[in-house]
Amino acid sequence: MAKNLVIVESPAKAKTIEGYLGKDFIVKSSFGHVRDLAKKGEAIDIENGFAPKYEVSPDKKQVVAELKKLAKEAEVIWLATDEDREGEAISWHLYETLGLSKKKTHRITFNEITKSAITKAIESPREINKELVDAQQARRILDRLVGFELSPVLWRKVRPSLSAGRVQSVAVRLIVEKEREIEKFQTESFYKVVAEFKTENGKIKANVSRQLKSEEEATKLLEECKTGEFAIADVTRKPVTKRPVAPFTTSTLQQEASLKLGFTVSRTMSVAQRLYESGRITYMRTDSVNLSDTAVNGAKAEIVKAYGAEFSNPQQYTTKSSGAQEAHEAIRPTDFSVHSVDAEGDEARLYELIWKRAISSQMSNAELERTTIKIEANGVSETFQAKGEIIKFEGFLKVYLESDIEEMDEDEDSGLLPDVAEGEIVEQEYISATQRFSRPPARYVEASLVKKLEGLGIGRPSTYAPTISTIQKRGYVEKPDRPGVERSYKRLTLTDGEVSTEMLTETTGKEKNKLAPTDIGIVVTDFLSEHFGRIMDYNFTAKVEEEFDEIAKGLTQWTKMLEEFYTPFHSTVEDTLENSERATGEREIGTHPESGRRIIARIGRFGPMVQIGDEQVDGEKPEFASLRANQSINTITLEEALDLFKLPRTLGEMEGQPVKANVGRFGPYVQLGKLFASIPKEEDPMTIDYDRAVELIKEKREADAKKVIKTFPENEDVQLLNGRWGPYLKIGRKNFKLPKDVEPEKLTLEECIEISENQPAPRKGRAKKKK
Repeated sequence: MAKNLVIVESPAKAKTIEGYLGKDFIVKSSFGHVRDLAKKGEAIDIENGFAPKYEVSPDKKQVVAELKKLAKEAEVIWLATDEDREGEAISWHLYETLGLSKKKTHRITFNEITKSAITKAIESPREINKELVDAQQARRILDRLVGFELSPVLWRKVRPSLSAGRVQSVAVRLIVEKEREIEKFQTESFYKVVAEFKTENGKIKANVSRQLKSEEEATKLLEECKTGEFAIADVTRKPVTKRPVAPFTTSTLQQEASLKLGFTVSRTMSVAQRLYESGRITYMRTDSVNLSDTAVNGAKAEIVKAYGAEFSNPQQYTTKSSGAQEAHEAIRPTDFSVHSVDAEGDEARLYELIWKRAISSQMSNAELERTTIKIEANGVSETFQAKGEIIKFEGFLKVYLESDIEEMDEDEDSGLLPDVAEGEIVEQEYISATQRFSRPPARYVEASLVKKLEGLGIGRPSTYAPTISTIQKRGYVEKPDRPGVERSYKRLTLTDGEVSTEMLTETTGKEKNKLAPTDIGIVVTDFLSEHFGRIMDYNFTAKVEEEFDEIAKGLTQWTKMLEEFYTPFHSTVEDTLENSERATGEREIGTHPESGRRIIARIGRFGPMVQIGDEQVDGEKPEFASLRANQSINTITLEEALDLFKLPRTLGEMEGQPVKANVGRFGPYVQLGKLFASIPKEEDPMTIDYDRAVELIKEKREADAKKVIKTFPENEDVQLLNGRWGPYLKIGRKNFKLPKDVEPEKLTLEECIEISENQPAPRKGRAKKKK
């Protein structure tokens, strides 16, 4: 048996490390955390210093048993989980759960999985850093308390099955506020004037730097230009230096991978994790831009070899983030001589991005010359201006140019400009004044939301991706595809002394992958902002992050921090439960044209809906209709609301039963008796015809037939079905996992009942509250 047991948190990491160690070492994975706060009973004893009750996860019992056995047989146990707080906590939980002794247990960390890094770590082990563990515990306990106490408030005051989180709720608030900025925005039109001039050495495209406010002003300028003799009024050339940017942190990697590769934040982290675990890059959760001396020297050697000594400029960068965690390195390749990797598409693309960013950070500045040409004419009130750049020395631009997360400005440089002299006469080819429109603030994409959260000091490298994933999974935020709307605009053009006018069209407002709040997201945000202002405050949320940092440095007791947070928070929870009104986001749309009854839009038990009448006001039962996927309670019109009450539509008969089209809790569908078939999102329940409905019904029957493995005539509620993750048991509305190695086709009714009885529905645990 091996003398040394090394425990890491992932199988891929274990496989890579095992290749670097000799036969005296065995490397095993814990598959992440082996235990967590208890799900049942009192997970946190608030009255006893917030003492947490941990339990081994059911799916980790076998892992723990194997690790215990191996640990007992080994002479030395090396806890080699990641170097951040989460990794430190995993090591501590392993130490406690496996019953390890301090004498034979070593903690080792490394920020890259290479032979030299592993060897160096084994030569300098340390003990578990309890301050880092306490910081992770404090975050975990605080987030559990907030979630478990806020969620029931939302169930009672907004809608059942909702949940809230400390950082997630603040992230949703940012998106809601951005949406309101967009709604308030008033678009204004203006005219942009562009001209093309002919010179002896080529053409110049120039524009008027200011916006003209009206068609009249644009027309007046073009009339002035009819007789104007244009000449070069000024030529300015000045040197410009562009400096490389720092190597990636977690947030800048997420931003750049979004802009350059189109990756979501979670996709970026998943791919980066694989690159790290295979030994290709350093640790991917970091807010440091520092590079080790070894890395700086490695980059220098590769730059000199690949590009020449003049391209090398070794340097260090300083971290801007005041709340930067432990002294990690920036994200970089483990070997700068490897320009690209032979891996699956995503890994190869992300590695190339990381390599380029890291190597360029150690390269020379780029030297450019920026030229500005001004063109004027007597009697013409405006000056035309052209800008261009030429590269004198590429420097780092030979490898990499950072993307701009903000939307590109329309006034881009003209590139290379012809050689002209002051006073030179130029000939106008055309001058056009095009109607443009001011743009509302841009909705967040995942990358810009990460940038905003980091700028506010909210969250840390390990939390950005899960935060953004969670707010979408909970249905508070979505990424709707907006097809845009057609808009007309005018263009006035002066050519050959004549001004012509033409009407053109364009599509505006087309969007994809932009984050927008759902109706329920807006209602929950407004409710939490009204009653839990402290939790929803950006500065307060950032202050909590700073307190976690202080715990990690040993400057603050984690229990004291929790006490100061929890006492006022719990008081607010009790007051809100007792005294607040229900929140529905109710908005009056108008009155019914025939009955005169009031029509409102609001959040109902099953989501956004419209309602005609109120029994308490007019004595009649109200009518209800669900909103469709592209509708919102904040913007739906009276006409659109009335259309919803035209559903269900009866399209005809099939097999002696009516075929109906309707909109329900899960979207539009067609119905035949007890069979419901979803209508694809690009089709409309208001226009779908009988033939198409029958087609959908037949498709649903075929899919259902393939889904069913076995049914029992003596109890129709019990079914064995094929699901997305394999066969499962369904009894009524409840689903149950099947034990491994069973053949679903051979199960009897009695065996199915026994399986269900041995799988009690999981209950969520609650913290023991102060009285």
